[in-house]
Amino acid sequence: MVGQKIDGIEVSNAVKKILKSAVEKLNSEGVTPCLATVLVGDDPASTTYVKNKHIACEKIGIKTKDHKLPSDTTQKELDRIIDSLNNDKEVHGILVQLPLPKQLNEFTTISRIFPIKDVDGLTPQNVGLLSMGKSILKPCTPSGIMEMFYYYKINLEGKNVVMINRSNLIGKPLYHLLLQNNATVITCHSKTKNLTRYCKEADIIITAVGNRNKFKLSSEMIKQDAIIIDVAISRHEGKLVGDADYNDVIQKASWVTPVPGGVGPMTIAMLLKNTITATSLSKEIAG
Repeated sequence: MVGQKIDGIEVSNAVKKILKSAVEKLNSEGVTPCLATVLVGDDPASTTYVKNKHIACEKIGIKTKDHKLPSDTTQKELDRIIDSLNNDKEVHGILVQLPLPKQLNEFTTISRIFPIKDVDGLTPQNVGLLSMGKSILKPCTPSGIMEMFYYYKINLEGKNVVMINRSNLIGKPLYHLLLQNNATVITCHSKTKNLTRYCKEADIIITAVGNRNKFKLSSEMIKQDAIIIDVAISRHEGKLVGDADYNDVIQKASWVTPVPGGVGPMTIAMLLKNTITATSLSKEIAG
């Protein structure tokens, strides 16, 4: 029996509908949520990502402030911009688009953002709170994946989850979120031996390698009725693809996310959610 598609566009639209109502309520109380983005350099992919985030904000009524800096920006100059946004009462969320040019320190930059305005959920304070199960602002892609599980009523309790990623953006935060939902999580990576053996035993596989030349998840590597969450996106043979061969694995899996149209739309939806959450937090603190 052919599996079912986990439709990230459908889920993200449902989330954005709720968020639009939340924005309208804040507006009625005299508050306009505002997201400030910082883009250093002119990397085409990063420029597109930031543009899409601005469009998504505009559609639900979130104001945006766009800061485009030259690629030779110094750490001191970037720090000054972040300090200014931290102290700007009109700005509720700050997003620094990654990756940064080589002369800039990613950890130093992210750490400078006020945790209450950290809509990416990447400051040391928010990462620490996440590991303790106390976070409010969570990393966008992991929380988007969790939202898809909730939307499709996929129960994680007692499930064996294999996650093929150990990054600060995806693998590490997602590990904690899955654990908080009582899943048993095995984290795999480029040095893992016998990866196929782990995949064949998994109830759920979350894969985020992003290089089809190095890794492709096929139906031979999964067990019957497994759930496949494909976080990766890359260009291969002229097409946008994930790690999984979608048309192949859906013949054996019970649920699969497509690429594109799966996890991607959820990342932006969760950014919007974090911005509105940060706005509400700011409003409470201001009294």
